[in-house]
Amino acid sequence: MTYHLALLVTALLLAVLLMLGLSLQLGLRKTTVRWPHHALFFAVCAGVVVSGGLALWEGSRGWALLPALALLLLMPRTRPGKAAHWRLALACAVAFVGGMWAAW
Repeated sequence: MTYHLALLVTALLLAVLLMLGLSLQLGLRKTTVRWPHHALFFAVCAGVVVSGGLALWEGSRGWALLPALALLLLMPRTRPGKAAHWRLALACAVAFVGGMWAAW
């Protein structure tokens, strides 16, 4: 089951992305680290697509990851540092965990 590995790697990347975003939100980081945050965001989006595709290929419910992907693609419409940004990030994480559970 290769999609299990893809899901786990994507979950790890999402956790790192959330921790980096949280450290920026709370002001724990004094330097601007936007490019790693953006690179991780792209990697998470790609991981969700790859995980979903692999799950579908192997006969599992890869479609369950579509809500997480939709929410991730809405993320650039929110302003960093605002409540809407971290709320949407949290919704993305919850949708991913739910989709991961359903696809597993």
